[in-house]
Amino acid sequence: MMKTSQYTENNGKRVALFPGSFDPFTCGHESIVRRALPLFDKFVIAIGVNADKRSFMTMEQRKSWIESVFKDDDRIEVITYTGMTVDAAREVGAQFIVRGVRLIQDFENEKHLAEVNRDLTGIETILLYTLPEYSHISSSIVRELVRYGQDVSAYLPKGADLKQLP
Repeated sequence: MMKTSQYTENNGKRVALFPGSFDPFTCGHESIVRRALPLFDKFVIAIGVNADKRSFMTMEQRKSWIESVFKDDDRIEVITYTGMTVDAAREVGAQFIVRGVRLIQDFENEKHLAEVNRDLTGIETILLYTLPEYSHISSSIVRELVRYGQDVSAYLPKGADLKQLP
């Protein structure tokens, strides 16, 4: 059973939710946000708790990190959530979920999630492909490089406080 969109409930404003663990938030994530932002009136970056992952940065560090990157754009809000992503989307009044795709495997996974999310709530998912220059960057790779004492500044957004990295 398909649900109707909340578009009219938000006074015609287009609200998107960009969910992820963002542990840490990379320049690839930033690129997706900056490229998607012109499509929406409000853009909510939602840091979710992934029970299957051991956290590298605390939730507070990740939230502060992302807020510092986008401190000059009042269209962007950063929240944290637990539970289902569609519940977080409904809570902020989002009609859209934005996801980044780096690999074909990402596409397959995101396609299935998008179909279920649309069936459950009517919320559409918009997939943006990562720019080629960022396709090799992932939070996992950044975490691994940090563990071995490597400089990761090229993989992280300008404006992020690198002192927050563990």
